[in-house]
Amino acid sequence: MKKIFSIAILLTILLPGAALAQKSKKKNKGKDKPALVLESKLDSLSYAIGVNLANSLSADGIDSVNARAVIAGFKNSLAGVDTLLTLEAVQANYGKWIAEARNEATQRFFDENGTKDGVVTTPSGMQYQVIKMGTGAKPTLDSKVKTHYHGMLLDGTVFDSSVDRGQPISFPLRGVIKGWQEGLQLMPIGSKFRFWIPQELAYGPRGMGKIKPFSTLIFEVELFEIE
Repeated sequence: MKKIFSIAILLTILLPGAALAQKSKKKNKGKDKPALVLESKLDSLSYAIGVNLANSLSADGIDSVNARAVIAGFKNSLAGVDTLLTLEAVQANYGKWIAEARNEATQRFFDENGTKDGVVTTPSGMQYQVIKMGTGAKPTLDSKVKTHYHGMLLDGTVFDSSVDRGQPISFPLRGVIKGWQEGLQLMPIGSKFRFWIPQELAYGPRGMGKIKPFSTLIFEVELFEIE
């Protein structure tokens, strides 16, 4: 519930920023100037809050919103007129709608990524691409494996990398996330694969360190040996 109210508070400063943008567009129409100029601390704060709100939604896995509907909801609520959705309806449905929008955004990513050359989608929804195919044995779920890996978020942020540390890592396959369990069993020794792992095969709603909840993960994994 706190998130609903925090977003409502953020929106109270978005409208002046939006009005400023419209005014600036008219003023600069036909001139080679930016549409918005941050002329005061309030302007900068307003813009920063907009950026933070967008980043907050992005962290929730939301890649697009209807900005006109956002502003309309804010204006109606602030003016005290009847809103198209009651506060009770928003509070009851907000979490569900966020989850649905997140799932749709994730599905769009995997649908598009799955059309790229060499990308294979497994029945679980995980995707992989062969960078180098080895010729050795494949591990089983009961194997202990030695690997190098490089883990990234969709925005390119590296959250963990044995490659950067310069030290391969060994672990029992049963002790890692489901996406790794599935992916490593596809790899003969000597292989290097790229994995795209949906959140339900990774850390899901828990997150982990730099990995925010519901994050899709990208790994480049090289399998050295089965110990």
